[in-house]
Amino acid sequence: MGAFDNILVVCIGNICRSPMAAALLTERYLEKYIDSAGLSALIGHSADKVAIELMATHNIDISSHVTKQISDVLVKNAGLILTMSIEQTKWIESRWPYCRGKTFRIGHWLDKDIIDPYQLDAAIFAGSKQDIVDSLEQWNDKISDAPSVKNWTLSECY
Repeated sequence: MGAFDNILVVCIGNICRSPMAAALLTERYLEKYIDSAGLSALIGHSADKVAIELMATHNIDISSHVTKQISDVLVKNAGLILTMSIEQTKWIESRWPYCRGKTFRIGHWLDKDIIDPYQLDAAIFAGSKQDIVDSLEQWNDKISDAPSVKNWTLSECY
């Protein structure tokens, strides 16, 4: 396994942004292990209803997603940890100093945080999802390898 064959996507509650990003990564990188977690997740909940509906419009089913809390095991196993904000990256690196160098904001290459759409309207969810898609495009050449990648870009599908 390569360094980025295990990717952890993190947000605050693990109900909106990280499940959407993890699903997009899973769709794209078929042979990589993609997981998601929250910094303060309500453990055992499903993804947000608006996120489920939004992803379904793109034929991606996140209805079986179950929230979980970030943990020692998850961060140790991850070769790459993608967060939604600089603050989340700093929080992880302060708690697990050995994660420096493998923890980055998903919007790192665009110098962008992903807005938390929790309890906001569907347009904000759509904007956050598009920011995730745009950000993941910038990661493609860093995490892809020929056998694992579908022959399309995220922006072509969304």
